[in-house]
Amino acid sequence: MVGTTHESLHRIFQKDPGLLTKALQKVLGVEFPEPREIAAMNVDLTEIEPVERRVDTLLRAETEEKTYLLVVESQGRTDDRKRGSWPYYLAYLHEKYRCEPVLIVITQSSATAKWASRPIQLGFPGWESLIVRPLVLGPDNVPVIADEGEAVADPSLAVLSAMTHGKGRNAAAILESVAAALKTLDSDSAAAFAQFVDSCLADSRAKQMWRDLMTDIQYFWRHPLAEQVREEGREEGRAEAKAETVLQILEWRGIPVSSSVRERVTACTELGRLEVWARRALQVTDSAELFVEE
Repeated sequence: MVGTTHESLHRIFQKDPGLLTKALQKVLGVEFPEPREIAAMNVDLTEIEPVERRVDTLLRAETEEKTYLLVVESQGRTDDRKRGSWPYYLAYLHEKYRCEPVLIVITQSSATAKWASRPIQLGFPGWESLIVRPLVLGPDNVPVIADEGEAVADPSLAVLSAMTHGKGRNAAAILESVAAALKTLDSDSAAAFAQFVDSCLADSRAKQMWRDLMTDIQYFWRHPLAEQVREEGREEGRAEAKAETVLQILEWRGIPVSSSVRERVTACTELGRLEVWARRALQVTDSAELFVEE
């Protein structure tokens, strides 16, 4: 099964890029032009200097008038560091590709959605140098699709609905409708969508209900996507744990940790580099010395 909710919430748009423009138009009411072509791009925004930055999903949408870069960020909780990194992502992408970047945040939490939708304003009050206005998809605006006919008519939107609303009193109707819709798809697409739904169901009863609905199509749980995303989830978890270890060592030794050092450590996903930093954390007298020789 897909390893993490975080991965599924943005990977669904890699599986079906057209769902993203559909969500912008139908869910958020944004008059986004219909793309002639839409394609996934490299998510790595790392610069030559060793500060690694990655977006979750990056898509290029070609429309009649211009090309847009759709930046999709899966957000589980509030994180004020993102209010610094998101403007950086957009500015970097605009400079590199000379295309208009659009930030879309997807979350299962109403509180996180409210936080993410606040404009990010940088500069002098009343004369801001940069304003970022994220478009947010969450439980308060993604439609509840609990009707089988609606789900069959638009399976990918029904899957997004289940990923966002698959709990509470509507769970049974939502999941049954999605299960019916998946039977109308080719096995590869149905398998991928089934994985996404499963990974986003936090409620144990809803998850068991979904697996019961899927018992007649066990192929879903052996799909190659499952192992790929599971491994990415495990790797991400190991990196997060090691980064936390580096910071804990410094704090335990009474070494002040600046916000720039903390951001660089937590943004790193290379286990080898984090191992080196963990060893250095036992000896340095200043947190910036972690990065000496780099």
